[in-house]
Amino acid sequence: MGLRLKFNLVLIVVFLAGFGAAGFISRQLLQENAREEVLRNARLMMDTALSVRAYTVEQIKPHLDKQLEEVFLPQTVPAYAATETLGHIQKKYRDYGYKEATLNPTNPRDRATDWEADIVQQFRQNADSKELISERAAATGRLLYIAKPIQITNAACLQCHSVPAAAPASMIKIYGEANGFGWKHNEIIGAQVVTVPMEIPIRNAERTFKTFMISLAVVFAVVFVVLNLMLSWLIVRPIRRMSQAADKVSTGDFEVPEFADGGKDEMAVLGSSFNRMRRSLEKAMQMIDRGD
Repeated sequence: MGLRLKFNLVLIVVFLAGFGAAGFISRQLLQENAREEVLRNARLMMDTALSVRAYTVEQIKPHLDKQLEEVFLPQTVPAYAATETLGHIQKKYRDYGYKEATLNPTNPRDRATDWEADIVQQFRQNADSKELISERAAATGRLLYIAKPIQITNAACLQCHSVPAAAPASMIKIYGEANGFGWKHNEIIGAQVVTVPMEIPIRNAERTFKTFMISLAVVFAVVFVVLNLMLSWLIVRPIRRMSQAADKVSTGDFEVPEFADGGKDEMAVLGSSFNRMRRSLEKAMQMIDRGD
């Protein structure tokens, strides 16, 4: 094989190895970054819901509790306030979701679906678990969800959820006596569940990955051409001329002009050495012809 072919084979092997390693590492990093972005969005929604609940308990409910005997205001319920607030966000970002999924809810809209009920059961079976993060497939694509347990830690909540007889009549009038009762102190009755779509960040990560790989291939192609031109100009062509000159000198043809010996690089040194060898050979041949 010629020098150029050997050089190109080595260059291609090195590039393919680097291309594969760069592709694998960059894809992993982009996918992880996309998931972290989704997770940040989910945590932001969860913190928003928790803030609304805290605001309702601390600043809204105390002012409206006196009206419970006459009229029940759902706005005083932290779960209702958080669900309604996040519901306004969902009107603009339809693939985002928030639900206070409950096994036995007062409001039927909060009843847990099968997969949400599984989450609640996980919290009930592992009381030390404070958060659950996972993914699931939906009709709109992959979703990441964060869930936190809803636990009755405040005994005051049992006023409305222990037995129907203890609940405000105004609440019974709205929701009836069939749902939302029988709760116990420190019982996990549901889970706050935030769902965030993963399709857009994952798609953006894939697009970035493809752009990066294409750019890397283009850069390699340019470098490949430039290196081949440099190889041809600086090494292959001078060596070919030396090879042709050496072949002629070996047959006694000393009419070949000497190489320019300017410069200090390896090719210039090699040219100077060849010129000295050529002159020495020419003098030796002249001495043989004279019979010295």
